[in-house]
Amino acid sequence: MVELVAVDYAAADAEQQFVQSLRDTGFGVLRNHPIEQSAVQDIYRHWTDFFNSDEPDNFLFDPQKYDGFFPRAMAETAKGHTVRDIKEYFHYYPWGRCPDALKAEIDAYYQSTIEFAAKLLGWIENQTPPEVAAGYREPLSNMINGSEQTLLRILHYPPIEDGVMPGAIRAGAHEDINLITLLPAANEPGLQVKARDGSWLDVPCDFGNLIINIGDMLQEASGGYFPSTTHRVINPDGQDSRRARISLPLFLHPRPDVVLSDRYTAGSYLQERLEELRSSDKK
Repeated sequence: MVELVAVDYAAADAEQQFVQSLRDTGFGVLRNHPIEQSAVQDIYRHWTDFFNSDEPDNFLFDPQKYDGFFPRAMAETAKGHTVRDIKEYFHYYPWGRCPDALKAEIDAYYQSTIEFAAKLLGWIENQTPPEVAAGYREPLSNMINGSEQTLLRILHYPPIEDGVMPGAIRAGAHEDINLITLLPAANEPGLQVKARDGSWLDVPCDFGNLIINIGDMLQEASGGYFPSTTHRVINPDGQDSRRARISLPLFLHPRPDVVLSDRYTAGSYLQERLEELRSSDKK
């Protein structure tokens, strides 16, 4: 049975182990990585205070730019699902809106994480078989240079209330749209990835782990060699359901002009997927 095992970033063969995990499961988990956990903890604490205040209503999302606060009533409905996820969230882009008191901290995290993500894209390219890498229209790490599409989402999963709608979970089974997603292990468990045999694997959530998964755009660019794997966030049991959960995924996007394949540019792919999401929200 396939297991997700955290790879030591400092290990001599970390690059090979990490990329093999991505190939096998669509997910890789790193420990002893350079993302500062103290910075992550501070962000969790400060944004928990933000979500528990009246301030989010001052930053309601822009339906054209998609920046700002998305209340639970406007949360996503995963593709193929009919019930909204039990979550609320804030979309941060450097060019977008952000509470002044939180701007410097979240922007520093955004920039440093993108730098690290570029290194991981280099690992992925290094470990791609030559016949697959020949299909990359430009180096993977170069695809994100100058991109204004990379999204940092601050997710708040509130405590599960009595009488929740049947079928509603914190995040329905879905795949990500982008190249790769970087996620510091959240302050609560619940993230699962779907294995090739249809079973669900728990993603190691020890605080300090960094979770990386393949998105649809890298699957497209690699001709399916790297799988964009279905994942979800399940509801906790018992008293754990009364605790909120904070999560901080960075969705790494290429520039819109980047050619992913003969079928798509990054821009055309993103527009197609966003239209699908908008259509599902109207049903």
